[in-house]
Amino acid sequence: MGTKELPPSLSWLDDRVGLAKLGKKNLRKVFPDHWSFMLGEIALYSFIILILTGVFLTFWFRPSMAEVEYQGTYSLLKGLPMSEAYASSLDISFDVRGGLLMRQIHHWAAILFIAAMMVHLLRTFFTGAFRKPRELNWLLGIGMLFLGIVEGFIGYGLPDDLLSGTGLRITEGLILSTPVVGTWLSFFIFGGEFPGDDFVSRFYTVHVLLIPGLILALVTAHLMLVVYHKHTQFPGPGRTEKNVVGYPLLPVYVAKAGGFFFVVFGVLALMGALLQINPVWLYGPYNPAEVTAGSQPDWYMGWLDGSVRLMPGLESTVWGVTISWNVVIPALVVPGVFVTLVALYPFIEQWVTGDKRDHHLLDRPRNQPVRTGLGAAMVTFYAVLWLNSGNDILATRFSSSINTITWFCRIAVFVGPVVAFWITRRIAMSLQRADRDRLLHGRETGTIQRDPDGQYSEKHAAISTAEAYTLTTHEQPTPYQVGPATDDNGVETTVRRRDRLRARLSAFYFADPVNKPTRAELDQAQVDSADADQDSTLSLTSTTKPEGTTDDREP
Repeated sequence: MGTKELPPSLSWLDDRVGLAKLGKKNLRKVFPDHWSFMLGEIALYSFIILILTGVFLTFWFRPSMAEVEYQGTYSLLKGLPMSEAYASSLDISFDVRGGLLMRQIHHWAAILFIAAMMVHLLRTFFTGAFRKPRELNWLLGIGMLFLGIVEGFIGYGLPDDLLSGTGLRITEGLILSTPVVGTWLSFFIFGGEFPGDDFVSRFYTVHVLLIPGLILALVTAHLMLVVYHKHTQFPGPGRTEKNVVGYPLLPVYVAKAGGFFFVVFGVLALMGALLQINPVWLYGPYNPAEVTAGSQPDWYMGWLDGSVRLMPGLESTVWGVTISWNVVIPALVVPGVFVTLVALYPFIEQWVTGDKRDHHLLDRPRNQPVRTGLGAAMVTFYAVLWLNSGNDILATRFSSSINTITWFCRIAVFVGPVVAFWITRRIAMSLQRADRDRLLHGRETGTIQRDPDGQYSEKHAAISTAEAYTLTTHEQPTPYQVGPATDDNGVETTVRRRDRLRARLSAFYFADPVNKPTRAELDQAQVDSADADQDSTLSLTSTTKPEGTTDDREP
């Protein structure tokens, strides 16, 4: 069958730009089909919705700190002096048709955007999708998450209401605590003494131009690398490190992705219409002399707030400079170290394991118990800090002591990650043993049988070849070992301290392995299964009485 000719206009264009050949190759690119891959799509679609709703809001929002007297629809604030930014936020909420709906969709989309990126990164971590050659994509994801959090926080402060102003006041305190340059940074960001007259206009420029442009560039680079490296896939029949099993981009994947975009848009529209979020009219305009009672940041900033609340008061003076350790450590040191370790983890694991091969098949989390345990420990650390950010709310709601809650979190932030690591690692190893048992003895059928000796046992059935393939796809790595102290000629070799450290970490990473069944064990399991089925048949035959006979009974 011959290829279809392009229309004259498209043929003319193709002769000059040559897109037909390029499109024919890339539009048929295969993408694997798994529900977890939709997490990244949710983040992408949320970002698109943020741009669309943000453009709508820019038509009416006035990024100015100039003082005006409010004369809008909301009568409880009528006649009150406030900034133009806050007055325009009220106008969008009450006087612009569809304005409140767009504001709330925009806010919910921001929360969903950050949440989807976090869960997507967790999926990437637990399945090992960050391994070579995708280390750079992992760093791009961390960068997008960081920029998304900063973007969300800046947008949260634009309405200039009392709640956002309280958050900005806390941020200004964190900036001032930076040794040596803290005061200069604060004056640079806020344009003078807090709150200044320029911070809304400056934040507005960063919020609508700088950070969205950076995120868009990172998203583009991320998608280009996904196409270049090809998509990862979970192990299964027919799936190898050298192929991708799934559906082509056009028409299948484009249709599914398009439909999923409208699902995400519909859910966000429903949330924006029915679920109230950030009602700025209840807080009033920002006043530096006031603080909103029970103020809480958006959830993605909670862990930083909880870290600051966790630290006891501790200050020292060095060369005439006061260093507030109760702010520097929880707000600058702890987040910096935590994010740096997370960002560099692919390189740390690669160095510990010595595995520098390309990986396109994903790991089942149970097959990497130490990595899975470390992920659980990081999530627990984050969760404890996040929980402590609401220690005042927890104290009032549960009639408890805020000091008790704070001390519990101070202990749990150290003990919790260790306990979570140990429990998660043991669960992963138990699941590996369950897989091994399933391979050797088959699946449970729920059928109870009785042997001639009167003992009861459950009958097992052999699992399918496809399932057996999936359960045995993972590799059995060996720990890194330091070489002998002398070479073949008896000359002492140089063993560096770094090599010893690497050997200890590697032994810890691969400690207590659950070995896969060998080929001999699998063959023997099949023989035992056949013998068991035969014995079961004989047992049923011997215990079944022929018709017309009676049992002999004792007198």
